[in-house]
Amino acid sequence: MFGARVKEPSFVAHVVGNDVESCEIDNVFDNGCGFQAARNRYEGGGFRLTRCGEGGLSGGMKPDAPPTDAGSLMTRLDSYIDRVDLDALFGRKAPLEVEVGTGDGGFLLTRAGQHPERNFIGIERLLGRMRKLDRKGRRAGFTHLRLLRLEAGYVLKYLLPAASVVVLHIYFPDPWPKKRQRKNRLIQVPFGSVVADVLEPGGCVFVRTDDLDYFEQMCEVFDGLATLRRVETPLELAELKTEFERDFERRGIQGLKAGWRKDP
Repeated sequence: MFGARVKEPSFVAHVVGNDVESCEIDNVFDNGCGFQAARNRYEGGGFRLTRCGEGGLSGGMKPDAPPTDAGSLMTRLDSYIDRVDLDALFGRKAPLEVEVGTGDGGFLLTRAGQHPERNFIGIERLLGRMRKLDRKGRRAGFTHLRLLRLEAGYVLKYLLPAASVVVLHIYFPDPWPKKRQRKNRLIQVPFGSVVADVLEPGGCVFVRTDDLDYFEQMCEVFDGLATLRRVETPLELAELKTEFERDFERRGIQGLKAGWRKDP
């Protein structure tokens, strides 16, 4: 389930600029190479990359070595600050679908197999899941799939170009059910604005959860955006289950789903 914290030896990138709000710190993320990053603002501006407990490094955020072999779908970006050139990343221009929290990858692999005419990005925090998904995707011959082990909010807000996503899938994110934990939930008011910005006109975000309180919060967030309108989940998509959804159904737990389309 998406939302698990990962604590490892890390690099910390302090990204500073006029587009970053004062005192804002995005959730820590890891890209599979021992890096963590946060966007901070401090006086003086500019960009600084520092290694925790060691000497400073300058320039873009570069891992010491590629995370996997050259044929891997797990992507190491040229820059973790600049917007991704999607045409260069995939080697073609095509509509983009993004899944936040891939889990075992079953949903993403099936969806990518159904729509080879589209590009797909999967975002997941757990390295073991990403490696398994990478192996399955390569065996399937998917050249239109890329995987990122990064914090979802960071990817959507800072790395993907505005108005670049035709469908965003957010299924069964960590509900953080205890009242004191709810501040950790992914889908909150600031995140809703990020989603609205990254969707292309006519693009959709679809959500699923088994937690009623979180579902109501999701609806409140996305219903509150002037550019989004509630839509039904298409039948083809509704019939495609995630691992969590199948498990919940076996236990008799009813899942909740909703969708929104951005105004053309």
